[in-house]
Amino acid sequence: MREKIFKKSTFKTIGIELLGSLLIAIGIYNFALHASFPMTGFSGISIILYRLFDLPIGATTIVLNIPVALICYRLLGKGFFFRSLRCMVISSLMIDFIGPLLPVYQGSRLLAAICTGVFGGFGYAIIYMANSSTGGADFIIMAVKALKPYLPLGRIAFLTDVGIILTGGILFKDVDGIIYGMIINFIFALAVDKVMYGINAGKLAIVVTDHGKEVTEVIEECCGRGSTIMNALGGYKQDERQVVLCACNNKEMYFVQKAVKAADPKSFLIVMESNEVHGEGFTTRQIGEAMDRVKSLEFQQNAIQID
Repeated sequence: MREKIFKKSTFKTIGIELLGSLLIAIGIYNFALHASFPMTGFSGISIILYRLFDLPIGATTIVLNIPVALICYRLLGKGFFFRSLRCMVISSLMIDFIGPLLPVYQGSRLLAAICTGVFGGFGYAIIYMANSSTGGADFIIMAVKALKPYLPLGRIAFLTDVGIILTGGILFKDVDGIIYGMIINFIFALAVDKVMYGINAGKLAIVVTDHGKEVTEVIEECCGRGSTIMNALGGYKQDERQVVLCACNNKEMYFVQKAVKAADPKSFLIVMESNEVHGEGFTTRQIGEAMDRVKSLEFQQNAIQID
């Protein structure tokens, strides 16, 4: 039974890698390549070599990956490393063999840049969410993320790819290409962060009230969210007040606002943006060995329940 659960998880991960790799291949081959953009990451280096020496993009990407993979192996963990190798081969095959079978966009470079960023960003994001990568620059990005977990993946990717974009633009004397490459990089970073962390993004309600218990009860009734009561003092009169904190998603905040005002019309309500919320009711994203340990514990628990 445990082996069955493990196989199901593996097939699910491979399916996600296939979908993500297809989106990446479409972005690179069907939009970026024929628009002559200086692309990001090892794919960008491979495109430069393709334009200079007509070398296959996918195969070149694999060759470039080997030294970086060996360097990052110990930091990212064995499970993540081998998943990334598998995904690297899948994405390279998609670029070299599936991309050419699909129609190539030959219209506006601006539209091509937008589509490249969207397809590539969504493709990489769902691969990252499966705790995998396409190797190359991804290994570097994930290694930085493992060392600096508080940095958003999209921002790390943006900073690491700027140099490759500038190199490609300068090498082919294409100033417009550099601008389009920066647009692609910005959209890519935005798409990755929105897909990966948009699930965890939400709102934080801060309610200053004299009726903390009633406010927490109506919040629980309207959307099932827990909340926290903190004791506070008013700044002017030094009178005792209560502050209720509640984290929820964007849709639930509307109902929270109505419920709070119904419970205490005199309450003072502040609504703030929350880029990430972790805990009960929210999903946690981790990279490399940390996620491997989490998945191992979940697998053991599922297997025990079935046995």
